[in-house]
Amino acid sequence: MGWKSEWLRSIDDPEGFWMDQARTIEWDRAPSRALHDLGGPVPEWYADGLVNTCWNAVDRHVVAGHGDRLAVIYDSPVTGIVKRITYAALQDRVARLAGALTARGVEQGDRVIIYMPMIPEALDAMLACARIGAIHSVVFGGFAAAELAVRIDDAQPKAILAGSCGIEPGRIVPYKPLLDAAIAQATHKPEFCVILQREQGLADMTPRDTDWEDFIEADPVECVPVAGNHPAYILYTSGTTGAPKGVVRATGGHLVALDWSMANIYGVAPGEVFWAASDVGWVVGHSYICYAPLIHGCTTVLFEGKPVGTPDASTFWRVMADHKVAAFFTAPTAFRAIRREDPQASMMAGHDLSGLRTIFLAGERADPDTVDWIAKVTGKPVIDHWWQTETGWTIAGNPIGLEALPVKTGSPSVPMPGYDVRVLDEAGEPLPVDTLGAIAIRLPLPPGTLPTLWNAEARFRKAYLETFPGYYETGDAGMIDADGYLWIMARTDDVINVAGHRLSTGAMEEILATHPDVAECAVIGVGDALKGQLPLGLLCLTKGIDRPEAEIVAECVKLVRDRIGPVAAFKLACVVDRLPKTRSGKTLRATMAKVADGTLDKVPATIDDPAILDEIGTALGRLGYPVA
Repeated sequence: MGWKSEWLRSIDDPEGFWMDQARTIEWDRAPSRALHDLGGPVPEWYADGLVNTCWNAVDRHVVAGHGDRLAVIYDSPVTGIVKRITYAALQDRVARLAGALTARGVEQGDRVIIYMPMIPEALDAMLACARIGAIHSVVFGGFAAAELAVRIDDAQPKAILAGSCGIEPGRIVPYKPLLDAAIAQATHKPEFCVILQREQGLADMTPRDTDWEDFIEADPVECVPVAGNHPAYILYTSGTTGAPKGVVRATGGHLVALDWSMANIYGVAPGEVFWAASDVGWVVGHSYICYAPLIHGCTTVLFEGKPVGTPDASTFWRVMADHKVAAFFTAPTAFRAIRREDPQASMMAGHDLSGLRTIFLAGERADPDTVDWIAKVTGKPVIDHWWQTETGWTIAGNPIGLEALPVKTGSPSVPMPGYDVRVLDEAGEPLPVDTLGAIAIRLPLPPGTLPTLWNAEARFRKAYLETFPGYYETGDAGMIDADGYLWIMARTDDVINVAGHRLSTGAMEEILATHPDVAECAVIGVGDALKGQLPLGLLCLTKGIDRPEAEIVAECVKLVRDRIGPVAAFKLACVVDRLPKTRSGKTLRATMAKVADGTLDKVPATIDDPAILDEIGTALGRLGYPVA
C-alpha cells in the first residue's frame, strides 16, 4: 500500500482505517469502535477500550521473549557514563518504582510531576506512572521556580519526582532549590517529593522529601488497565497570553499513532536503535525518546549532552557510531550549531556512520541550506517533517517506511494519515495552490492528538477551534503546491505586512541562509511609520569569518532584494553572535521583534539564556532601535 491510498482511506474511512491500526496494540479489552462522540469539543478515540501504555512499551516485549533486548542506551558525555538497560531490567525498575508510588497512595487519575534531567530514572518515572494509571506531567528540568509553581497549581500533583541537579556544559544547575521555591510559591502542595541525589550536586532534604534509592525499595506491581481515553499525560506548552496550556494526551490513540509512526514514518523495525536528540521535557522527548521506540520494541538512546560543547562538534557523530543508530531525529538548530563550529564536518572523521539510514528534522523550519549541508556531509537522506506539541506526532512528513516520496527541500512533504490539511484565507475559505495562508486541519484530528486542554475546555475551543469552524487551527502559515506538498513558511504571527503585501519571514531566512558566511539567521518584522512593518535580518556568521560585517550585510540585503524583489523592502540587517532560543531550540522571533519595538515586558520562561536578549538589544541599537 502506498502513501496516497493509505491517506485517502484514513480521510474517507477514519473508523475502518484506525481500527485496523489498533490491532498492533495489545488491549485488555479491545475497543468496539475507533471514534466516540462523548459531547466534548472533539470526538475521542478508542474510548471504550481498556489498555495500559507500560504493558505495551515494556512488559509485552519481555513476555514475547525479548527481555534481553536493549531498551535504553544512556549516553552522558557530561558525566562520562554510558549505561545499557535491557527490557527485562527496565521492567523491574519500572515495576518497583510503580510499587513505591502505589504504597504511598498514588492511584489511577492522580497527577505526578516529573522534574528531572536526561537520565534513565526520568523514563522510569514516566513509565511507572503509566503502569498504575497516574497522569504524569514532565516539566523541563531547570525551569524557573515561578513557571514550575504555575504548573503545580494547574496539575495539582499528589507527588513530585525530581533530580537534585542537571548538568550543562561548564556548570551544574541545582534543581532542588528551584523545586523548593516553586512549592513555596504554589497554592497547591504535593503530599511528598522523591529526590534522586546526583553526586555532581547533592540537595538538602526536607521532611517532605524522600531519597530515591530508599523510595524504590518496594514490591513491584502489575500494570493497571485504563480506558482508551484516559489521560496518559499533561504536557504544558506556552500560550500566547503567557499562561501555559496543559495539552492532554489520551492513552489509546497515543499508543496506536506512535506505533504506526515508527514503522511507517521513521522506517525502523523492532530491535533497531532509534535516537531522538531532544529532552523529555518536550513533546519529542515524550513521543520519541520514551514512548514510541519502546512501544515498537526498538532501542532508544537517552542522550545527556549538547551538539557542541560536550566536548565538541563531534559528539553527535560519535553517539551515532558507538550505538549503531539506524534513524536519527533532531531539530535543525542542532546541526546549525555543529556546522558553525565545524563547517567542513572534519570532526566526523573516524566515526562509522554506515548503520545510519535516515536523518529526520523537526521542531522549526528546516532551511534548505542546512538540509543540503547535512545531506552533503553525511551522504544520508535528510527528511524534514512537521508537527506540534498538540498533535504528538507528524502532521506532514515523508513516510519512508510506507513509501519514500521525492524530497522537495524546504517542504516537510505531505499530510500523514488522518490529517486533512487545508490552507485558508482569513474568512476560512480554501486558497488556491501556491498561495500563502493559514494552515488548518479539518476535523476530526487523528488518534494521538489532543482532545482538550487540562481543566480548560473553553480555552481549548477558543485557541484551536473557533477561528475556523470545523477545523483545528495550527497557528502556522504556509501553502500547498500542485503536487500536494505542504510548505510551512512561518508562524501565523511571523507573516509580516509590508505596505499591504503579506510576506513570509521564512522565505527571506531561506535566502539569507544561502550566503556562504551565514551560519544561522532570523528575520523579524519591526514597526515602520510608512510601510507598517519592515523586515529586519539578524545574522550569525560561521566561525573563522574575517571579513567586514558591513560587507556581508550588504551582500545579504542584495540577495533578498534580488530573489524576492523590491516588494520585500529588505534593507535592514545586522550581525549578532547568537540568537535567543527556547531550550528546545526554537528561535524566539516574536520576542526579538518586541525588543526592536521596545515593547518587551516579560522574558519568555522557555528561553535558554536571557542574556542573549541584551546582546540583541545592543545590536539593534546600532540600527536605531528600539523604535520610540
